[in-house]
Amino acid sequence: MPEHFSIRNLSVSLSGTPILEQITYSVKEPGHMIALLGPNGSGKTTLLRSICGEIPHDGEIRLNGTDLSGLPPKKLASHISYIPQQSGISISMSVLDVVLMGFYSRLRLLAQPTGSMREEALRALSLVGMADFSDRDYLTLSGGEKQLVILARTLIEDTTLLLFDEPDSSLDLGNKYRMLRLISQMVHKADAPSKKSALICLHDPVLALCFCDTLLLLKNGRLIHTLHPAGDPISEMEQAFSEIYGPVRLIEISDPQFPEQKRRILLPMP
Repeated sequence: MPEHFSIRNLSVSLSGTPILEQITYSVKEPGHMIALLGPNGSGKTTLLRSICGEIPHDGEIRLNGTDLSGLPPKKLASHISYIPQQSGISISMSVLDVVLMGFYSRLRLLAQPTGSMREEALRALSLVGMADFSDRDYLTLSGGEKQLVILARTLIEDTTLLLFDEPDSSLDLGNKYRMLRLISQMVHKADAPSKKSALICLHDPVLALCFCDTLLLLKNGRLIHTLHPAGDPISEMEQAFSEIYGPVRLIEISDPQFPEQKRRILLPMP
C-alpha cells in the first residue's frame, strides 16, 4: 500500500532566494489534521501553494501513490482543495453560485449543476451557518462570512487532501473554533465515503493543539520539528515551541464536556 500523503525533499527558490529547503514529511493513513506553524516568512503559504501546483518546486509530492506534479488543473482539483486567505473572486455572483463552483471538477465542459447539486450546496451552507445568505452577492459579505462560504464550497468538493491557508484569519473567536471543528469533522468522520486529510496553516498554536493530530513547525524555510500533541512529552513540546514563539509554558486542562479527555494549552512566559 502506498503512503496516503508524502512530501520528499521539497525545495522552492524564488528569484534565486531559497524559500523552502528539503521539506520531507509523510503520513501513512488518511484521517489526519496537520497544522503548519511558524513565524511570518517561514514558508507556510509557499508550501501549500507548491503542493497545489501554483509554485514550481524541486522534490516529490504524492497522494495515494499519485505524483501530483504536472497534473492538469482539473485533474489536480479532483484530488486537492486549496483554500487561500483570499478567495480571488472579484465578480458579482450569488453565494450559492460560489458554493456550486465546488462541483467544477465533476462537470463536463459547459455543463450546468444539477438540482441535486444545488440541494447539496444549500445543505453545506446550512452546516456553516450561512443558509440565509444563499441569494446574497458574495462580494457584499464580510471577510469572515466569505471564509464560511468557501468552507461550504470545500464541504462539497469531495477531494482527498484539503489545504487551508489561515482559514480563521477573518473570524471572531466563536467562529474560529466552529471553523476548525467543522474541518475536524470532515477529516475524522469514520463513515465518510472517502477519507480525507487536511494541511492547515495557522498562526494560533492553541487552535492547532485543540484540533490537530500533528504539528509541523517551520522556521527559515526548514521543517525544524514534527510534534504529536496527543503523545509527545510536554517538556519536549515546550522546547520546540520556544524556538518559534520564545519562552512558553504548556499546561493540560480537562474538557468540561469530556472530563476524561485532556487538552494542552500554550501560554507565553512573562
